[in-house]
Amino acid sequence: MFIPSAYAQTTGGAAANGGIASFLSLAPLLLVFVVFYFLMIRPQQRRIKLLQQSVAAVRKGDGVVTAGGLVGKVTKVEDIFVEVEIAANTRVKVVKSTLAEITSSTAKPAND
Repeated sequence: MFIPSAYAQTTGGAAANGGIASFLSLAPLLLVFVVFYFLMIRPQQRRIKLLQQSVAAVRKGDGVVTAGGLVGKVTKVEDIFVEVEIAANTRVKVVKSTLAEITSSTAKPAND
């Protein structure tokens, strides 16, 4: 006899506050998404945009690192491809979009 009356009492209160309760249950999820956007997604988009700009501006003499890990110096630039010298008289043709890092040619070489 006590159980049906307890259900009846909680059902009426929950129905009246249903909109607020559902919003409050989704609020932490929305907060986590906003935090992830500003701390992870947005900075990553900036890095990608900066890399795309530097790949488009690559020129002869720049040092590059490919996504495959090849490190070398640009000897020839074409529309889609870049020729990279990875050792003395060893040149490799790579696709521009696979460049992972570009260093300026103004850097002074190390004394070896």
